This record gives sequence, C-alpha cells and structure tokens, in this order.
Amino acid sequence: MAESKSNRVALYASAFLVIILVLFAILRDNSESISLKDATKILQNHTVKSVVASKDYVYLKTDKNVYKIASSQVTPQMFLEYEVESKGGSSIVVYLLSLVLILGLGTLIYRWYQKNGLSISQATKSAGNRSSIDSTQPIVSIRSDVTFSDIGGISDVKIELEEILDFMRNPKRYKSFGARMPRGVLLVGPPGVGKTMIAKAVANEAGVPFYYQSGASFVQIYVGMGAKRVHELFQAAKNNSPSIIFIDEIDAVGKKRDGQRNDERESTLNQLLTEMDGFENSSGVIVVAATNKIDVLDSALLRSGRFDRRVFVELPTKRERESILSKYLNKIPHELDVKAVANMTVGFSGASLAALVNEAALLSLRQKDFQVTIDHIHMVKDKVMFGKKKLQILSEKQKEYHVSYQAAKVICATYFDLPFEKLMLSNEKLTPTTNDPLIKHELESRVKMLLAGMAACDIKFTEHASSAKADLDEAKVIVSNMINDYGMGTSLIALEHEEENLMNRLYQETKLLLESMMDVMSSVESVLIERESITKADVKKLIDAV
Repeated sequence: MAESKSNRVALYASAFLVIILVLFAILRDNSESISLKDATKILQNHTVKSVVASKDYVYLKTDKNVYKIASSQVTPQMFLEYEVESKGGSSIVVYLLSLVLILGLGTLIYRWYQKNGLSISQATKSAGNRSSIDSTQPIVSIRSDVTFSDIGGISDVKIELEEILDFMRNPKRYKSFGARMPRGVLLVGPPGVGKTMIAKAVANEAGVPFYYQSGASFVQIYVGMGAKRVHELFQAAKNNSPSIIFIDEIDAVGKKRDGQRNDERESTLNQLLTEMDGFENSSGVIVVAATNKIDVLDSALLRSGRFDRRVFVELPTKRERESILSKYLNKIPHELDVKAVANMTVGFSGASLAALVNEAALLSLRQKDFQVTIDHIHMVKDKVMFGKKKLQILSEKQKEYHVSYQAAKVICATYFDLPFEKLMLSNEKLTPTTNDPLIKHELESRVKMLLAGMAACDIKFTEHASSAKADLDEAKVIVSNMINDYGMGTSLIALEHEEENLMNRLYQETKLLLESMMDVMSSVESVLIERESITKADVKKLIDAV
C-alpha cells in the first residue's frame, strides 16, 4: 500500500512539473525591448510584417525578430499603415486546452501502467536492470500436457511417484490415517534423462496447478529480490493448493554455505529453507526439484522435513531404451529393428535418443529416402554422441599415422567386444566413457583399446603422434582408479609404482595382440583409407577370417 501511494505521489509530482514546463515554454515572452526611436525607424523601413497590441506592450513582428515597446510610448498615428491585432482572451483558451490535453495524457499513461502491472518506478528503470523488472512479474501456474504415457522407460520412477499422485487426488485418505506425504521430492540424475518431463507428468496426472521455476531465476543482481521471488512462488502455490512447485536445477541456488559470505545466493537459500519449513501438513503443496549435482547441495536442504524423498533417475537400460525409441519412432516412417538400435546406444540418455532419431530422420529427408534405415542411424550416431568434426588436413605421412592409430583402436575394441558400432576417422573417441560398475577385465580391456593406437604406431613407425594425449590421459585415470579406489592391484592398498607396472603390463599385452594381427591391421587400414569409416561387423569379419 505504501509503495502504491508513493508511486501515485511521484506520478502527480511529475505531471505537475511537466505542466509547469510546458506552460512556461508557451507563456514565455521572447521578444526584444526597443526604444521609441528604434520603433519609428523600423516602421519607416517597412520591415514590420504584423503589429499585435496588448494591455502593456505593442509587439512588432519582422522576418527575423519580434520587438516590443511599451503601449504608453506609442500613438495610434504610428500604425496607420498596419492592421493592429489585439492579444487577449483567445490565448487563454489555448492555454486551458493545452492544460486539459496534458492532464488527459498523464491519466492515460498512468492507467496503462496499472493495466500492465507496472509501477512508475519500475517503468523508469533502464534496460540494463531488466532482470529486476522480470523478477517482479506475477507468478502464474501452467497446465502440463505431458503424461506418463509420453515418457518411455520410467516404470520404476512412476511407482515411486504413485503415492504422491494418490495423495494429490485423495488427501483425506492419508490425513484420516495420520500419515503425511513428503514435503519435497528430489529427482536426481544426469542431464537428459527426463527429470523435467517426469515432474510435468506428475502435475498432469494429478490434475493440479504446476508452478515451474529454474534455480537460476532466483539468483538476482539486487539483494533481497531472490528471497522475495521465492516467497511469492510459495505464496501463489498455497493460494491455489493442492499444487506442485517444480524447481529445475536447484543446485544453482541450493549450493552448500561455507559461512564466509552472506550474499544474495545464501539469502535466497535461507528463504527457501524457511518456506519449506513453513508448510503445514494440510497445505496441499508438494515441492519437486531436479538436480544432477546432489553432492553440492546444502545439507539443510536434504534433511528430513524438506526434501525427504529422493528419486534417482538413471540412464535408461536396454529395455528402457527400446521403450523410448518406440515412442520417438512412432510417427516416423522407418525400417528399423528397435532392439538392434537399443543395443548400439549404450550410454545414451532419453534426450540423446530423441536427438538420434531426429538426426536420422533429417538425414533420410536430405537423401530423399522414403524411410529411416539402420544406415542412417549409423551415420548420425557418432555425430549425436561426440559431435561432428571435420577431418583435419593432414600430410600423407600424418594421415598414415592417423589411419594406423585408429585401425588399432577399432581392432582392439572389436576383439574385446566393447560397445560401439562404427569408427570414423574424423572422430577421436570410439566408445563413450561410462560410470557403470565394471569388472576388472572390462576396465583392462578399455585401457588396452586406449593404448592400442600408440602401440600400433610404435610397432610400425617406432614412434607415435601427439594426438594420443586424450586417450593416454583417459587410460591413466582408469588405471589410477583401479589401483587407488577399486583395490584391483596386487594388494587392496596401493603399492609404490603399481600404477606404472599395471600400465606397462597392459601396454605390452596390447602390443603382443596387435603383432599377431598385422594382416587384419592392413585390411582395416585399406578400408579406412578408402571409406574413412568402418563398422564393428566389418572388423569382426576380418578378424574371424584370420
């Protein structure tokens, strides 16, 4: 109320100032005073265009200037040759009309600001302060159009959320039993697994208002604005309960407090903690948040009574990938074995699978094919996983090294049956890294694949190129984890030089394997030189033939 009153006072004061300035400009007398002698001379020279008489002055208007002389100094005989105009009441009418126009314009502007939910102080902020204006916009709910049937491969997550759906539909059942639902549900998982879609599906299935905010939207430039935004969000949800609040990427505002500073981010987090504590069991509001960095969240945010239920949404399994692919391929003409595509997309998230299907469809259209085939999937898979890179312009000698390097990697990857479908010379990576639990021999196989390129170059040319750095770094990380974290060395406690010994052993075993397959190496190199790509199936045929 006080802010509204101050805005009104500011408006009236501004309008009054504008009116004064306009009237001053209109009424201001810009004429030059002259003597009787000068006036007589001007009249005799016939340079006067018009004469205007008022009560106190007579005004002589020429092409360049306006002169005035006191009425008491002149006589009527001086103006016999001129038509004298009288300056009187008509000007007053003009001034009054101008005043009415200005007041009307000010009223229209004021009503326009009120209609658009803005105050005068907000409207006068510069474009550089746009974030503060945005933060004061009213928070409104949205109706989600996403259903669980639109999302494939989340059957276990859906079971976890069924209780929440039932509570939103039948709250009396839980209250009568003395049970309360969790106030907050935290969806945890890597990017692209569908956390936001799951939250929207929950809101749709429950049929309640859905309030969506990203964690970054609470982080404001001005102190106190983020906390104010949090309060407005929770207040709107309570006023329209039962409802769901969804905060995406909550780690943007919920990071651990170190106690060293008291900035806007921490004040916003404090407000969020306070609002979640202020929930009543009957409020009918549930907070759903999503993050892929649960380890950086403040412990106060994770304690019981705030986010007391955590649902981990992992990368889809083979069966879940089949379900997701079926959803995306439903409206696309294709000639695909969904199971085969699911087998070759290990490590893909739901978003990656969507991008894969879309890129394959676009490629099919570019090539003027009638439907998507497995060849289209092969061609775009690496582009979706690693990005498209143009093959560097290499000298003949450098290209020879590069072909041998990639040929050795693809042979080892096929021999140890690592998950990949196709190798392209333009891509440095062959198989994606994975956080899945792996057995010791699986980790060793991956290290051998990473070292294979260097081993092949050392066999053929007694040296290798600097492009091996990325593979060597990844191999070092895997070996270090095996020895220091996984207890896969000769002892559960890491011994001195054990990392070095394991790396050397795996490198020598890789060299022995490649030395026994030099004929296969030559065949694979020939294919790579001709096509600049080769599939796992083609390499397997060459190995089996030998």
